[in-house]
This record gives sequence, C-alpha cells and structure tokens, in this order.
Amino acid sequence: MDKGGMIMVISENAQKYHERMFPGYESKLLKTDPEFIVLFDNFAFDEVVNQCDLDEHTRFIAILATLIGCQGIDEFKVMLNASYNFGVTPIEMKEIVYQAVAYLGMGRVFPFLHAVNDFCIDHHIALPLTGQSTTNPINRLEKGIQAQVDIFGENMKNFYQSGDKDSQHINYWLTDNCFGDYYTRNGLDYNQREMITFCFLAAQGGCEAQLISHASANIRIGNDKDFLIQVISQCLPFIGYPRSLNALHCVKEAIE
Repeated sequence: MDKGGMIMVISENAQKYHERMFPGYESKLLKTDPEFIVLFDNFAFDEVVNQCDLDEHTRFIAILATLIGCQGIDEFKVMLNASYNFGVTPIEMKEIVYQAVAYLGMGRVFPFLHAVNDFCIDHHIALPLTGQSTTNPINRLEKGIQAQVDIFGENMKNFYQSGDKDSQHINYWLTDNCFGDYYTRNGLDYNQREMITFCFLAAQGGCEAQLISHASANIRIGNDKDFLIQVISQCLPFIGYPRSLNALHCVKEAIE
C-alpha cells in the first residue's frame, strides 16, 4: 500500500507476461519485497514490453546477451527459463555464451557457460549439443576475413595485417579467432551475432569506441537505428539508465 492508501497491484498485462515466462511460478519477492516487485514487474513486463514491436525471440536473445555483459549471473539463470519458453533454443543459448568470450573474456563468461549446461541437464537436453563450427585450423583466417568484409565492408579485407608491431598480432587474432572461430558458426546468423555483440558492449560499459563501431556494423547489415533503439529499450530494466543512455548516444554517433 502506498502513502496515499492506494493498493499497489501488478497489472493484468504484467501478470499475463510473467505467466508466459514462468508458467505457474510465483516470485518469492512478492512476499519479501512486494512493493518493489509490483514496481519492477509493471515496468519491465508491461510498460517496456509494450513500448515496441520487437519480436519476443529477438528480445530474449538480447536480454541474455545483456545479462552476460553486465555480469548478471543470477538473473541470467532465471531468464534462461523464460527465454526457452519464448523459443530461444539451447543451441542459441550456447552460441550467445561462446561468442561472449571474445568480448568479455573467459574469466567473466565461465559461470554463464556452466549455467547453460545446468539448464540443459535440468531440462533433460543431452550434452554436448550438435556442433555448430564451420571452420578448421586451415581456413579459419580466410573465413574470418570474409566475415569481417561481409559485416564491415571491403575496407576490412586486410585488417588482419594492419597495426603497428604492438597491435598487429591482436588484429590478426580478431580476424582468425573472434570472426573466424565465432562469427562463422551456425546457430546464429550475422544479424543476430552483431546484435548480441552490441548488447555485450553496451551492458559492460567502457567500450564506447567499439560500441560505435558495432552500431555502425549493425546498421550496415540491416539492424537499423530503430531496431537498435528497440533493443536498448527492452534491455534497459536489466542494465539501468546510464548504460542504456550511453548506448543510445553511441547509436546516434554511428549514424552521424
């Protein structure tokens, strides 16, 4: 009950959406933090989800990537179940986690990999999942070059050879490892992979130069400004206003 004596309740829309995410489950926070959960659920699962027409499958892929980016492991575990109920497949979950290693490092991604494995075990999904690799040690550089060209343009054709003596080897790794090993995998297409990279960078913060670059890449391959703004908006409840506004600024920078 608020100070004015009015009863605070979870809206009908939020209740229905929560039931679609977690059929038959009632949050423990309803008992321990009822005012907060009413505020959050009404915002995140009514006001926000009804703000745009982003499809649910894309929305939950973006949320999972965002939660990895901001290191929200507990919420990630919860949202794996919701994502599954909205059609995100175990292979897609794994691909999101695998690609995150290139942008956050294994040190931060390790618990998320185990979370997906635990999810699969709990849902009687046999591990390992069907392999999604399309490259080998011989062609991964070539395939990585092509992925960079497809996403960023012809100017990336010789990127792996660029840089001074201190950075050239890292640029080479970006091509053969980040793009050759991960972007070439099945399970997610280029548009989905660029979107989750955008989410990784936006959620972790401090990567503005890379975020602007990947906002440009997203736009170049068809994830336009309006789409990116929808993604930011749907992820805002999970990363907060500062990083969401920063991501929005980077999108604007990318189109100027």
